[in-house]
Amino acid sequence: MYIPHTDIERQQMLDVIGVKTLEELFRDVPEEYRNPNLNLPVGQSEMEVLDQMRLLAEANNSTDDLISFLGAGAYDHFVPSAVDMLLKRGDFFSAYTPYQPEISQGTLQAIFEYQTLISNLTGMEISNASHYDGATAAAETAITAYYHFKKKRKTVVVSPFIHPDYIQVLRTYLQAIEDIQILIPDVNSPDEFLDVTPNYLNDDTALLLFQYPDFLGNLYDYTTLIEQLHQAGGLAASIVYPQVLGIMKSPAAMDADFIVGEAQSLGLPLNFGGPYIGFFTTKKEFIRKISGRIVGETIDADNKRGYVLTLTAREQHIRREKATSNICTNQGLNALAVAIYLSLLGKTGMNDVSTICYQKAHYLATQISSLKGFSIVNKAPFFNEFVIECPLDAADVNKRMAGIGILAGFDLSQFDVNRKNQLLIAVTEKSTRESMDYYVNALQEVLNA
Repeated sequence: MYIPHTDIERQQMLDVIGVKTLEELFRDVPEEYRNPNLNLPVGQSEMEVLDQMRLLAEANNSTDDLISFLGAGAYDHFVPSAVDMLLKRGDFFSAYTPYQPEISQGTLQAIFEYQTLISNLTGMEISNASHYDGATAAAETAITAYYHFKKKRKTVVVSPFIHPDYIQVLRTYLQAIEDIQILIPDVNSPDEFLDVTPNYLNDDTALLLFQYPDFLGNLYDYTTLIEQLHQAGGLAASIVYPQVLGIMKSPAAMDADFIVGEAQSLGLPLNFGGPYIGFFTTKKEFIRKISGRIVGETIDADNKRGYVLTLTAREQHIRREKATSNICTNQGLNALAVAIYLSLLGKTGMNDVSTICYQKAHYLATQISSLKGFSIVNKAPFFNEFVIECPLDAADVNKRMAGIGILAGFDLSQFDVNRKNQLLIAVTEKSTRESMDYYVNALQEVLNA
């Protein structure tokens, strides 16, 4: 074992502490726990450890090994090689803290560019430096709205058709605020949600939270509902799948006050579930109320352009007793990946990716709907994700399809026992015509088996 401290250094430490021996230092630890038998294997060389790690890794399947139609919040999009190459430059791995702008200009500029690109993509005026993931970004909208109204509006109206995991994170974030209420209308369809929700909008409504497209892939225009909400004095927040913004109407055009979501699809691989990055955008009027960091551009004493953290008076490390959030960092490296990805694609490239995803999803949906026993559940327009009804349990379909190398989709019964025959299918630009035709043929084989 390598121990970096010399005997002399350890003795110096003990002298400063005021004890004579290491045994005396640990005397408060029960003796039976001081030197436990860890039953560790015999030490191995680096080469042997690497071989062992590779062996363990082979137990996992990835989208490189399987044809994937999984989505439900994490999407297998193509990531240009330039993203990884630029991301791994030593410039971005050096020690930094954005609180010291004199030595972190590169980091600060990267975050500033990320904010600019995300604001342009969503059509909103302000972006922060990112959140942990999409779910926490969504939860922060509720906290922002609650404190914006100085705790006088206490109801957050939530669509039951947002990602169930996001609802759980929202509950976790708000549980410590005793007087806040999460209201989820008891409806059976997104159409019914649009019809009945105006009845819940009143002078106690702080926020309306919805998803676009919703968790089942449906696309709805919330303009009228947002207008009714604003008439009641409340704020609107939309969780958005970024790729939809390439060709579809943005919630910004519907007059949403916050647009948030998961940016994993913008240049980050699936990574077995993370780390990911939540984006958070809003109107300029809320800039002093939102949580997290914001990087601003300025001029230094020599009249040169520079970047600094700005408006930090709202953050918990400055005015802790008045903080509205406990967020204390941002996903800096992931934000850089997103910035590189968006700058590589540009407006035209983003439009192309969105169009391809839309067209391929509708091709696959058409092919599946022609199979006897299978049908498309979505009645509203959809983007790249849709639900199919199977003639047998979705879990059974997934098991059989996995046996021939296909991740068939997300089994919706995991969140709703009434949807045990339904699969949520996602299509991206990586889904080829051949893989989609193979998928359809495989579904037919599963049915005949």
